[in-house]
Amino acid sequence: MYRVDLNSDLGESFGRYTLGMDDKIIPLITSANVACGYHASDPVVMEKTVSMAREAGIRVGAHPGFPDLMGFGRRNMAVSPAEAKAYVMYQLGALEGFCRAKGVKLQHVKPHGALYNMAAKDYELSRAICEAIYEFDKNLIVLALSGGELARAAKDMGLRTALEVFADRSYEEDGTLVNRRKDGAMITDEDEAIARVVRMVKEKKVTAITGKDIPIQADSVCVHGDGAKALAFVERIRKALTEEGVEICSLDEIV
Repeated sequence: MYRVDLNSDLGESFGRYTLGMDDKIIPLITSANVACGYHASDPVVMEKTVSMAREAGIRVGAHPGFPDLMGFGRRNMAVSPAEAKAYVMYQLGALEGFCRAKGVKLQHVKPHGALYNMAAKDYELSRAICEAIYEFDKNLIVLALSGGELARAAKDMGLRTALEVFADRSYEEDGTLVNRRKDGAMITDEDEAIARVVRMVKEKKVTAITGKDIPIQADSVCVHGDGAKALAFVERIRKALTEEGVEICSLDEIV
């Protein structure tokens, strides 16, 4: 039996600025990573996103990032482990407030942007993130890059860990994502991307940018809903997985 979760980063609008098509992507996924106000979002957007997820019956996770609204959390920051831990704790508390008010149980935590990418390579940073999660609620699932240091730190601490893959990103041989600034970082051919997703789920392998096959674990696939084309792509991924005998379900049912 093959099973996989489909997750997407949501609630990234801010004030009068709208980003993404959250209402359209929500029916197509099983887990929502909700921005917590540091890299994107605001209290009104957070409340609305949690409400939409509850109405659609999908699971809610926190998507904490660096305090960098202008850079959308994609710029590396020099922070101590103690600072990173406090940042994550603060954002978990913010989202949990809205979840509690709406009767929604927080399912998982997935760091955003630069925090996610740095944690994938930095065990001490990952340990700090996991300490915040463990102290906040040790039953939360850590959604982390397959083969990265965050996954290792989460498992070392005894946290439930789900491993994530990306439908439209290329991989280095060490399992990290190819930097967006490098040629070939994004998979633009939809047929190729879908075939890669199916292979990652069923064969636990992916072809790195060098052409070498590397092992990979796909508990969850990250998809995007920031345009009509992106939405159609998610629909194609769902259809392909279902036709391949893969059950699409939430992380709680997988790990």
